[in-house]
Amino acid sequence: MSEPRFDLVIFDNDGVLVDSEWHANGILAGLLTEFGLPCTREDCIRDYMGSSLTGVREIVEGKLDRALPRELEDRYHEQLFEVFRTRLTAVPGVTDVLARLATPTCVASSGTHERIRLALTTTGLLPRFEGRIFSAQDVARGKPEPDLFLHAAHVLGIRPERCAVIEDSPLGVEAANRAGMTAFGFARMTPAGRLAQATGGVFTSMDELLPLLTRH
Repeated sequence: MSEPRFDLVIFDNDGVLVDSEWHANGILAGLLTEFGLPCTREDCIRDYMGSSLTGVREIVEGKLDRALPRELEDRYHEQLFEVFRTRLTAVPGVTDVLARLATPTCVASSGTHERIRLALTTTGLLPRFEGRIFSAQDVARGKPEPDLFLHAAHVLGIRPERCAVIEDSPLGVEAANRAGMTAFGFARMTPAGRLAQATGGVFTSMDELLPLLTRH
């Protein structure tokens, strides 16, 4: 029997485990437009998906050359959490993948711990990741820096080169590459070409993931 290819599979949360990106980027677009940067949901998916809200604030304030209102984060989370509690679902096919995947898993997300736990609770995925949830709040620098993924691997005692990372954003793929891990790009909402740097390959449906993870 051949040795497993990986000792840990690290899942991003938004857009990979939970089907939240459409909701989240619509809310973000509405707030940024209100605060002086007209943009659409599609603009936000292209420009900010994978970033922490702190990272988004820094980028937008640079574009506007002024500070955004302090209530941005509170209003964003208030609207987002209401959607999470009432309409959030798991990404199609991911529950089956998790049930069949023998390799240990964890979550490493740019979202806050509160956001991650609410999303996983609503979708019924929390028991699969309890005790193995990592947030950008845990490190000094979020994606595309490698800190979050390296932190998760360190806490769980896994060497970076033995980790697979499932990501749906260019920032996440870059972070995984910089961590010395094997990145797999989930091109469900992000064009496949923007995830081309994923060293493990790009896939568009969850039923394609397990064969990629086990292919030597």
